[in-house]
Amino acid sequence: MTKQVRVRFAPSPTGPLHIGGVRTALFNYLFAKKHNGTFILRIEDTDQNRYVANAEQYIIDALNWSRIPYDEGPGKGGGYGPYRQSERKDLYKKYAEELILSGNAYYAFDTAEELDFHRNNHQDKGKTFIYNWHNREKLNNSLTLSPEEVQEKINKEEKYVIRFKSPVDEILELNDMIRGEIKIDTNVLDDKVLFKSDGMPTYHLANIVDDHLMEISHVIRGEEWLPSLALHVLLYRAFGWKAPEFAHLPLILKPTGKGKLSKRDGDKLGFPVFPLEYTNEETGEVAKGYREDGYFSEAFINMLVFLGWNPGTEQELFNLEELVEAFDISKVGKSGAKFDAEKTKWFQHQYLIRTDDKEIAKLLIPVLQERLGDSFDKDLDADYITKVVGLIKERATFVADLWDLGNFFFTEPVSYDEKAVKKNWKDGTGDLMTELSEVIEVIPDFTSEKIEKTIKDWITSKEIGFGKVMQPLRLSLVGALKGPQLSDIAFLIGREETVKRMRSAVEKLG
Repeated sequence: MTKQVRVRFAPSPTGPLHIGGVRTALFNYLFAKKHNGTFILRIEDTDQNRYVANAEQYIIDALNWSRIPYDEGPGKGGGYGPYRQSERKDLYKKYAEELILSGNAYYAFDTAEELDFHRNNHQDKGKTFIYNWHNREKLNNSLTLSPEEVQEKINKEEKYVIRFKSPVDEILELNDMIRGEIKIDTNVLDDKVLFKSDGMPTYHLANIVDDHLMEISHVIRGEEWLPSLALHVLLYRAFGWKAPEFAHLPLILKPTGKGKLSKRDGDKLGFPVFPLEYTNEETGEVAKGYREDGYFSEAFINMLVFLGWNPGTEQELFNLEELVEAFDISKVGKSGAKFDAEKTKWFQHQYLIRTDDKEIAKLLIPVLQERLGDSFDKDLDADYITKVVGLIKERATFVADLWDLGNFFFTEPVSYDEKAVKKNWKDGTGDLMTELSEVIEVIPDFTSEKIEKTIKDWITSKEIGFGKVMQPLRLSLVGALKGPQLSDIAFLIGREETVKRMRSAVEKLG
């Protein structure tokens, strides 16, 4: 690739960033970094009616949490700003008028009532009204009015829009980096509005002008923009500019595979569709986020990249550097990618068990503080927490799971699983636990290995079944039939705490 790669992610700040948008940003980021290029964030806020005040910061925070920060954009600058379209609005009128002068656009003075009349008239005849070559020379626009009439209307400040004049009887041969060759008959295109009566450009004009002025080399965006490809290529041609290369990413589908993934699907099935938790400032409604649900950003990104892309190998776990190295836009599929919430959890589990125990221990401390409250020991040894993590994390998906899996390492049982007690605590069990506690109390070298051997030797010498001892012992130390190897539990909580719990169980369970 010889030309300098410059790609952009251009969301509208109308609400929280859907994971489909994050995936678009991710693919742009990976493509840019793969080719030593630049990843740009541009905020497309021309639709002020749908603008949400906290949405822009949410977008920035989401990209940063996802570890795909932009190189140029709001707050970072760059030589191609401003990076908010609302701050660039004075640019666009000039380009719209340039298209009028070249004969590629025209003023349209049709009122809303006039357009409604034509739509209803066509509907009554079983047809669909399309503003294009079929009828544009019969409507209220500068193609049918004299220059003097047009100027008079403008002088009177009559409202108008500027429409693109789509060519007639032409087959456009377009190319998409993912979908290959696409042919479009220009006769089916409508004359899109480029400049609105409120003095703001539409997405189509602003998008093309900004991409050109920012020297965007490749436009990687969602499949929903595929119907706009013909217009955008025609706009580049009308301006006499070289068009960038285009790639349209497949949709992220519902878990059923039918239809585009939506917030409603997440609400119904209990998974997030946004990277971060989002609070609607108007309604107070809170939407779930992957970060707040306990997902690692690396797991989130690893899940996301496989929604539409495949490396062509068996490898599933990639860190960001490996993704940059492996990413190839030609390996993005055309078909929609079905979202799988359980696969997302699988990625999270894989990253949790591969993360260093010390790092997990740091993340566990706030959970312990919350769960233990005033009884939390501020002097709790970090090495102790790290050892606990090493024993139980294989069974965990989220850091918060570690409390349920290993709370007994931090607080003695205050109750015992009733079903387990009924099944395993029989007449004589208390006497066995008392005798075993005395054996454990005098083990000279209190290591996991020595504890295990001592208990096994004692059971063998008593000529009783292991279950008669090991299950009640687990109940004594844990309060339930769960947890890692008993000798490891006893070693970590210590001799004194082990004996204390055994004798407490005997006292409580009789």
